[in-house]
Amino acid sequence: MFHTVALVTHTEKPEASRLAAQAESFFRGHGIECVRPQENPDFPVPDLILTFGGDGTLLLGARYAMRYHAPLLGVNLGTVGFLTEEEPDRLLSALESILAGCFDTDERMLLQIRNPRTGGSWLALNDMVITRGGYARLIRVECTVNDEQYAVFTADGMIAATPTGSTGYSLSAGGPIVYPGMNCIILTPVCAHSLQHCPCILSGESRIVFRLQAESAQTAELQIDGVNMGTLGAGDEVVVTGSDQKIHLIRLRPYHFFSLLHTKLIEWSSERR
Repeated sequence: MFHTVALVTHTEKPEASRLAAQAESFFRGHGIECVRPQENPDFPVPDLILTFGGDGTLLLGARYAMRYHAPLLGVNLGTVGFLTEEEPDRLLSALESILAGCFDTDERMLLQIRNPRTGGSWLALNDMVITRGGYARLIRVECTVNDEQYAVFTADGMIAATPTGSTGYSLSAGGPIVYPGMNCIILTPVCAHSLQHCPCILSGESRIVFRLQAESAQTAELQIDGVNMGTLGAGDEVVVTGSDQKIHLIRLRPYHFFSLLHTKLIEWSSERR
């Protein structure tokens, strides 16, 4: 039984606010409290997270889902929507199914990311990106896997992605599509200077260290699931491993990954044209 539901919306989409208000009315009619984390940071712990927007909004909701170990459902108002489960015209029937317990959860792996210099620690559902940002030149990043040097990349950036994130930025940068149930980490260089630097798939138990080379006064930006977490300086390290914690996406119907992939990639290609 759910007692508190967190509603997370795309703040620039009026349709997201309308649907969130509809969901809030539904839940309150069943004696369930609704909270808006974006408006009130001091809110009761939710045991269900709903997002209204695209995959970016779902990734925002995932931050709360990871913090409070709550299942997550995304209502799709975006263009592609690999992660969002439900469409707006089925919202009320979806909520009824959830309250009736008629749903499954899809367990997804997370990345654990640490910055040893600052002590910062984060979880990621999609990816970790080291990018040159506003830095005018390519950055040089040394990568070691389980204490063995893999390569020194000269590139616009480096991506470490989960299977869930393999259909995001990693795919755009030439990385492989990986079935979301896999336990692995995908390393994808962004516009690498050498054609020998190809994407690589590693075990989810791997310990990966990215080190911004100290040979010049270069800087880079660290991004976790699309959010900038600060600037890296020459010599800084970022450590990436698979996390013991998982996230649970609500599924209201059988999940057919390859059919979804085919549909969404066609939509994505059409949107780009």
